[in-house]
Amino acid sequence: MAHFAKLGVNGKVIAVIVVANSDTTNASGAEDENVGIQFLERSTGWPLWKKTSYNTKGGKYYNQDGSEGDQSKAYRGNYAGIGYIYDEDNDIFITKQPFASWTLNVSTASWEAPVAMPKTTSTIDGKEVPDLYTWNESTKAWDKSTPSA
Repeated sequence: MAHFAKLGVNGKVIAVIVVANSDTTNASGAEDENVGIQFLERSTGWPLWKKTSYNTKGGKYYNQDGSEGDQSKAYRGNYAGIGYIYDEDNDIFITKQPFASWTLNVSTASWEAPVAMPKTTSTIDGKEVPDLYTWNESTKAWDKSTPSA
C-alpha cells in the first residue's frame, strides 16, 4: 500500500488516502509515484497529489516497532497529515510555521526556535520533573512555566 496526500491551495494537505500496490506499479513491476498519481487523477478527478511515507517523521524513517529503520526509505521529511504543507522547493511535508522568528531545518523537516529550549527540572513532592516552557515571540525567548503538584 502507498499513501498519497491530496494537495489544495498553496500546497496545503487536505486529505491523505491509501492506494493499493496494484494501482502504483509500473509496467516493470516497480512502485512508481507517477503511476499512483495518474490513477488518483483518473479515479478522483483531482490533479494535485504527492506520495508520502507513513513511517517518516522528522526526516527519519522508522520501523513499525518505532525503532529507526533503513534511512534510504525516509521520504519527504514527514508523513503528510491533514493541514501539513507540501514545501515544493525542498520536496518535504511540514507543519505551518509556528512563529515568524522560527526557521525551517530542511534535514529534519521541522521548525526551530532561534534559541534552544532549556532542559531544566524542578522538584515537586520529592520528585524531579521536567520544567515546561512556552515560546515568547515578543522577547524571542523561552518562558518557564511554574510547575504545580
